[in-house]
Amino acid sequence: MTWEAWVAVCAAVAALAALLLVLVLGLRQRELRRRIESPRSGTSERALRLARDVDETGQQVAFVANPSKQDVPALRAAVLRACSELGLPEPLWYETTIADPGVGQTRKAVAEGADVVVAMGGDGTVRAVAEGLVGTGVPMGLIPLGTGNLLARNLDLPLSDPLAAMRTALEGRDRTIDVGWLRVHRWESESEDDDDPADEVQLPRDHIFLVIAGLGFDAAMVAGTDEQLKARVGWIAYFVSGMRHLHGRRTRVHVRLDDQPMTSTRLRSLLIGNCGRLPGGITLLPDAVLDDGWLDVAAIDTRGGIAGWAQLFGEVVLQGAGVRNDLPAKIGRIDHTRAQEVRVVVESGEHVQVDGDIVGRVTELSARVDHASLVVRVAAV
Repeated sequence: MTWEAWVAVCAAVAALAALLLVLVLGLRQRELRRRIESPRSGTSERALRLARDVDETGQQVAFVANPSKQDVPALRAAVLRACSELGLPEPLWYETTIADPGVGQTRKAVAEGADVVVAMGGDGTVRAVAEGLVGTGVPMGLIPLGTGNLLARNLDLPLSDPLAAMRTALEGRDRTIDVGWLRVHRWESESEDDDDPADEVQLPRDHIFLVIAGLGFDAAMVAGTDEQLKARVGWIAYFVSGMRHLHGRRTRVHVRLDDQPMTSTRLRSLLIGNCGRLPGGITLLPDAVLDDGWLDVAAIDTRGGIAGWAQLFGEVVLQGAGVRNDLPAKIGRIDHTRAQEVRVVVESGEHVQVDGDIVGRVTELSARVDHASLVVRVAAV
C-alpha cells in the first residue's frame, strides 16, 4: 500500500472517530447539565454528612473560573450551594480575562485569605492558577473544563463530572508536586539575519508547565490545530492537525543535560516533562513521576515516512503497557533520559509549547524543575 493510501485510511479513521466523539460529547454534555442543575444531586447529601462529621467549617474557598467555558454559570450556582451546605464561608469568585488568564486573580485570592484556590477551566487556566500558587503552600483544586485536562488526567481527577471534581477540591487531601519552568533565551525573530527594526524583542520570562513542554512536531501540531474544530470534537482536533505535519522536516537540536557536555542530534520532537499521560490513553513519558524532583526528557524521531510513524506509534503503545523495545536501527523511536536542568539550541527555530499552549518560535531555551513547590488537592482515598 502506498503512503498516499495510508494517509487516506488514517484520515477516514480520524473522521469516523471525530463523528463518534461528537455524539458521545453531546450525550455527556446533556447529562452534565442535568447533574449541575439538579438541586438535590449526590453532592448535597454528601455535603450535609460532611458538615456534621468533619470540622472544616473555617475553610475559605476561592474559585478562579474561565468565563468562556459554557458550563461556568451553572457551576457557580452549584459551588455556592455546596459550600453553603458544608457550612463554609461564602466562596470568593474571580473570573479570568484575556489580559490576565488567572495569575493575578489567584494572587488576590491568596492575599484575601483563601485556604484553597480552585481552577475552573482548561489547561491554560490551570497553569495560570498554579503560577500564582507556587511557593505559597495554598493548595490548588481543579475542576477541569478543557480539551486536554492534562494535569487532572495525571492526578486521576474526574474529567467528565465537574461536581465530583468539586467534591475532591473541597474534601480531598493535599499532595505536593513539582512544577517545570521553561525560559526562552532567544526567539527566532531575534536571529542575526533578521534586520527588521519593527520586530519587538521579547524579554525573557519563565513559563510554567505542569505536564509537558515540547519543541518541534508536537508544538507545530498544537499551533496548527483549528480552534473551531477543537471546540466541536475535543482532542481529536490535535490528531487531525498532526496528520498535516507527518511529512515535516527533521530538526537538528543541540541539548545539554545538567552539567554534561552538549550533544547534537536530529529529531522530530523534544519533550521535557513533569508527568506523561495524555488524552487518548497515550503515555509518552512512562517513567515520569510528579514529585521526584526530575524532568523526564524524550527525544522522538522517525524516518522512512509513514512506516517510521507507524513504528513510533507502536513504541508509544508498548511503553504505555510497560514494554520497552530496545532493538537497534529503528526508524521510529523514543529515547528517554532525565535531568534537573535542560538547555536546548535549535538554530533553525522551532515552535515551542507548554501544556498545550504555544509559547512561540524559538532558537534557544532552557527548562528546570522546581521540586515540591506546588500543593494540589487530590482524592482522599
